[in-house]
Amino acid sequence: MSEKKIVYLQGADSLYAVPQEIKKAFELEIQPDDELAISVSSKTPELIQRFNTLTLIGSGGGGTNGTNSSTTATANTTSRVAYFLVDKNGNIEFPIFGTISTHGKTCKQLAADIQNMFRNGVADERISDAIVTVKVMSFKVTVLGDVGNPGTQTFQGERLTLLEVIGRAGDLNPSAHRDHVLVVREIGENRVTYEVDLRDPKSVFGSPAYYMQQNDVVYVQPNKSVRVKGSTGYTFLQIGSMVVGLLASIASLVISLTNLK
Repeated sequence: MSEKKIVYLQGADSLYAVPQEIKKAFELEIQPDDELAISVSSKTPELIQRFNTLTLIGSGGGGTNGTNSSTTATANTTSRVAYFLVDKNGNIEFPIFGTISTHGKTCKQLAADIQNMFRNGVADERISDAIVTVKVMSFKVTVLGDVGNPGTQTFQGERLTLLEVIGRAGDLNPSAHRDHVLVVREIGENRVTYEVDLRDPKSVFGSPAYYMQQNDVVYVQPNKSVRVKGSTGYTFLQIGSMVVGLLASIASLVISLTNLK
């Protein structure tokens, strides 16, 4: 197999000889089934402490972490952290404020919404110095096809690239096609696909699929010979060849024994 067919990011050394600005396009939008960690901090411990477990914790449809919370304190601030499961409609149930929609929002946007609720005294609960942060605890990406370790992987954090996902899946096998790696993504109620040529740095770094999102599926296509080897017809052909070879061996043995007589 020629180098041009298997080498990743060909020409990247000259293409990016002059440093280029990295587009910060990896901020995730919150999706159904995401697990969120929401932290509320204040310099007034009494205001935070009154939000006990039953008050502060909520879930969108029976999340397993719906009863977990933690409290931390520093010299100046006290924080409470709660875990929420986003339901299929993109909502969380925050007992203090009721149903809160996460649809189309990033973690920063949702944090700003909840922070404003606290500071503005929605539902008669007011923490004027409240600071709210929201994080996606983990998200899943599935890698299929001609890679070392196909399967579903769970990641933490928000910044995850296509190259990292492939690396964690054991890299592409030598027989894999590198020129059209397929990424399948759900955006709202739509499903979109992106094709990436791993040999071309512009195709890789310029693709909307370079930064992974929740529930992305990456499919690496094997070449034709592998597809034929994996087919049912090829399997029967292998079995047939083995049977013919075995019969030939038996026939040869019978002839040898006959000649000895």
